[in-house]
Amino acid sequence: MTEPSIYYPEQLKGRQLDAFLERGWYRMFQSLFTTHFITEQDRLYRVFWLRYNILSIRFSRRLRLLMQNNSRFSHSIKPTEVNEEVEALYALYKTGIDFDPASSVQQWLFGDSQANVFDSYMVEVRDKDLLIAVGVFDKGEKSIAGIMNFYHPAYKKCSPGKYLMLLKMQYAIAHKLQWYYPGYIIYGYSKFDYKLFADKDAAEIYIPELNSWLNYAPSVMDAVERADLTGEEDISQ
Repeated sequence: MTEPSIYYPEQLKGRQLDAFLERGWYRMFQSLFTTHFITEQDRLYRVFWLRYNILSIRFSRRLRLLMQNNSRFSHSIKPTEVNEEVEALYALYKTGIDFDPASSVQQWLFGDSQANVFDSYMVEVRDKDLLIAVGVFDKGEKSIAGIMNFYHPAYKKCSPGKYLMLLKMQYAIAHKLQWYYPGYIIYGYSKFDYKLFADKDAAEIYIPELNSWLNYAPSVMDAVERADLTGEEDISQ
């Protein structure tokens, strides 16, 4: 088992973020970290960092219908700014979830820091003047990393979390970026599998034992898990 590794950059250029993401690192507050294991409900699980090849994503009828159903809402993308309106929405969001996230958006993104070393952008979705969903992502030279999504509980039936992910993907396409990193999924624990909803055929998972990304497949994760347990499985096949 490996312990989480953490790096605190004083500054971070786009190509540097790309390099970290490509090696299975991800943002936490104003640091970058990586791990291959996580504890959920007092059990240790293997995690797999996930990315989408934006150039390969097929927007299925299901995805197009989700976009169409939410087209009555307006959205904008701008540099990240945490204000009272954003924090008020986040406070509402926390009333409708069954886990304990960061105390505030400011805490989630910045921790104890006041500066932002990341090139961060905020997706705002509005129903007329009402802010109903917010997503934050970091931008590199050829990739974006989705950092957080939250929304008004009254709009949950509109799948705002997935809608925000699709808006981020559309941003990546419009800016000719290749990779979208939405975080990790967990082997044997389906809570984070929603991140695969867009197009499993365009998804890849990072295998640190190979220092490589492989096309997403449950069989690949099975092989890695067996190798962790036995030390004998050849996961390169």
